[in-house]
Amino acid sequence: MCSPMIVGTGIDIVEVDRIREKISRNSGFVSLVFSEKEREYCEKQPRPFEHFAARFAAKEAFLKAVGTGISAGFDLCNIEVVVLASGKPCLQLNDHFNILGKERGLRSIHLSLSHTTSYACAVIIIES
Repeated sequence: MCSPMIVGTGIDIVEVDRIREKISRNSGFVSLVFSEKEREYCEKQPRPFEHFAARFAAKEAFLKAVGTGISAGFDLCNIEVVVLASGKPCLQLNDHFNILGKERGLRSIHLSLSHTTSYACAVIIIES
């Protein structure tokens, strides 16, 4: 059995105000980018836009890590940040992204999120 190998890394930083503006101006943006579970989670938080921004950064970081970028043509809501009972964030791939992950042999996706009132960032490490 082969030991895991890192096959991709990605990092992204987002201005919280940029995401706040996009959400405020374009109601369709939220449903295209965030899953229903993500929306419910973020909207329950005291400062929801920081959490939306962190999730957006996670999606961008994942796309960088797999090398497709935003041009993959799939709905970003199918890259979902899920928070475990422990509070640890994890990435769940749905629909086309799940198929992409299987085709590329992605075994493990590590995610770290951080945010302030101004910025949110995410780091992804992918193992095969």
